[in-house]
Amino acid sequence: MPDRIRQLVRDVPNFPKPGIMFKDITPVLRDPAGLALAIELMANPFRNVRVDVVIGPESRGFIFGTAIAQSLNAGFVPVRKPGKLPWRKRSVRYALEYGHDELQMHEDAITPGMRVLLADDLLATGGTLRASADLVQSCGGHVVGASVLIELQGLGGRAVLRDLAVSSILEY
Repeated sequence: MPDRIRQLVRDVPNFPKPGIMFKDITPVLRDPAGLALAIELMANPFRNVRVDVVIGPESRGFIFGTAIAQSLNAGFVPVRKPGKLPWRKRSVRYALEYGHDELQMHEDAITPGMRVLLADDLLATGGTLRASADLVQSCGGHVVGASVLIELQGLGGRAVLRDLAVSSILEY
């Protein structure tokens, strides 16, 4: 079944910079059957796990996270870049290859003991999902796993998330 989704992913050479082969998922999003299959496959490994909320980092994590949350009868919590959330926030800074970035969520989004699934379109270096997991844990939440559509192997993302159950649909 993942082959159906793989056929929809478009390779875009030299984007966002020379030497990068970008995996464009917008054809998956445009195709109703492909999108439904992607959500089903991303949610399936966690159907027998109690999930209270799904966390999705900005921006494609919003797309997959909300649909997976609905499929698992769970809530959804957006994780955003600074300056995007109107309420009191909890933040985490994390290292990038050159510099730092920051993620935020509302301080009341996760309460102690909540069981949280992370969802995003892509696992590369693991920085965004690791920061999201750290944010959840700083609130007393328990991360039950991470579900991604695409995993770029060889970039170390799975090792960064070695303490989590990670599920990926497509691997490149």
